[in-house]
Amino acid sequence: MNNSAGNAGRLLWAGLRALLVLTVITGVLYPLAVTGIAQIAFNDKANGSEIKDASGKVVGSELIGQTYDLPTKEGEETASPDLKWFQPRPSNGLGSNSVNTRYELILSGATNRSGDNADLIQWVTEAKAAVVKDNSTAGHKVKPSDVPADAVTSSGSGLDPHISPEYAKLQVHRVAEKNHLTVAQVDKLVADHTDDRILGFIGEPRVNVLVLNIALKDLVAKG
Repeated sequence: MNNSAGNAGRLLWAGLRALLVLTVITGVLYPLAVTGIAQIAFNDKANGSEIKDASGKVVGSELIGQTYDLPTKEGEETASPDLKWFQPRPSNGLGSNSVNTRYELILSGATNRSGDNADLIQWVTEAKAAVVKDNSTAGHKVKPSDVPADAVTSSGSGLDPHISPEYAKLQVHRVAEKNHLTVAQVDKLVADHTDDRILGFIGEPRVNVLVLNIALKDLVAKG
């Protein structure tokens, strides 16, 4: 009886020591080591890939998109886009801001609707009409056939920070007009902020909307 109790006590103490050692190693030392390496080797990515404006203020993350809307008017359920800025892909998951006066994440996810879903077809049709209307200027008319897919559909996560170069270029005339810039100035801005495929062959060329809008803000400020 005493031997059984003694063996049980030794096993219990051995198990407790193993728990304490493993807790220190996996719960303290390992996380500290990984965090330290990440901060030294990948400081920017480890801290959320933050993007700063010209003043050094953090205005968002390179990984998460933002919307650029006008303040909601009384009686409005949905804010209207602020057309002086480049607009992102459609999404119900992005918080409202204007180069980050307000930035909050609402949700993440796709519509989960099939291509022949009536609601999805209506959303895409309405979105295309809005893109054509918003981006047509007195001297430049946008045709429905000019509208790329990413201008009227959200990404799988709903948080995509990028748009295609085609969608960015489609917005050039409107952005130039709203900000009293030349089309050539804004077109060059888009070209300068278009990222190529990763390693030259992975993915597609893309434009980070927040980075582009910060550059646009700086260009307007310079007059």
